[in-house]
Amino acid sequence: MKKLLLLGGSRFLLPVIEAAHSLGCQAITCDYLPDNDAHKFADEYHNVSTTDREAVLALARELQVDGIMSFACDSGVDTAAYVAEQLGLPSVGSSAAVDILQNKARFRQFLADNGFNVPMARGYSCAEDAVSQAGDFHWPVIIKPTDSAGSKGVAKVTRTEDIPAAAEYAKQFSKTKTFIMEEFIEKQGCSSDSDCFSIDGKLVFCSFSSQRFDDEAANPYTPSAYSWPSDMPRAVQEALRGELQRLITLLGLKTSLYNIETRLGVDGKPYIMEVSPRGGGNRIAEVLRIAADTDLITNAVRAAVGMPVEGIHGDPVYSGSWAEVILHSEKSGVFKALEIDPDFETSHVVQKDLWVRPGDEIREFTGANCMIGTLVLKFADEAQLVDHMGRLSDYIRVTLA
Repeated sequence: MKKLLLLGGSRFLLPVIEAAHSLGCQAITCDYLPDNDAHKFADEYHNVSTTDREAVLALARELQVDGIMSFACDSGVDTAAYVAEQLGLPSVGSSAAVDILQNKARFRQFLADNGFNVPMARGYSCAEDAVSQAGDFHWPVIIKPTDSAGSKGVAKVTRTEDIPAAAEYAKQFSKTKTFIMEEFIEKQGCSSDSDCFSIDGKLVFCSFSSQRFDDEAANPYTPSAYSWPSDMPRAVQEALRGELQRLITLLGLKTSLYNIETRLGVDGKPYIMEVSPRGGGNRIAEVLRIAADTDLITNAVRAAVGMPVEGIHGDPVYSGSWAEVILHSEKSGVFKALEIDPDFETSHVVQKDLWVRPGDEIREFTGANCMIGTLVLKFADEAQLVDHMGRLSDYIRVTLA
């Protein structure tokens, strides 16, 4: 029986554990939070931090694992690549290449050095340096952690005097206590956050979504919904697909699932904003399994333990129009109920996954770690989706006691 070491323990790992078991593999989890949901379903759990490369390496060597992966756990991605490289396990590519993708400052520099469209960006460890160089940027700017995900610690800054507060906020979510400041790219239409897959360096599945945001949320830069197919023009999708393939080739990446964020700027240029060789959070790959009939999760497990990838036959073809709603509260408090219009639920709700119970404390929506569940929705066509997604508050409400 092959052994797969999974870094992290969030509920997003549950379908990965299920996939591993379906392939006859043993699923072993590790992180420093023993109460995380995934550990209850794993074959073994070990209390080892996902950011401690040497400790994870020692664990993997002791367990004699056949594969290692980090799924929807950004902090474990570079660790997984390092351990795989040290032990000769299947991997997306070199540890050095993965480190570029996982460090936003280095990634922006790599894009710039290789002729990709990229906002001007610089990495910093102290706010004073950013303030002293503020005149080099076109404003407004975005300040965010160099090494974090889930839209945590992100702030849009319009005045130089606000840089120190935004920098300190970003550093709260950075394990290296560093942040980047980059020019804000105003988007045309919706930005995209979705999952893709490469086999032996060839991008074989490339999906784009339409990201949607709650302007009333405490952090309006955290996605509150996604929909497929994307409203991004087809020509822009094709241009981005070509650039993503070029990036994969330049970095020498091989077989992997990726979470990728892209957008079309008001300047008419397509931008690759983020690429991470892992499944995205917020159940993106689970939705794609339903909407596009393609199982990226099981194939990510296959790749991690050295089994051949199966059933990925090209870019997605969607059966209708689909959306995922990230359930959240705009205020902190005590959860009372999730109220869904009965007709809307009957007509459009395909899956409901609520993670809290009445009486539970919930936090205002400052990042993906504050979500309380998801809804998967299906619509007859894009027009119906756009109409209903523009009026979600008419159909769905999270109430507090």
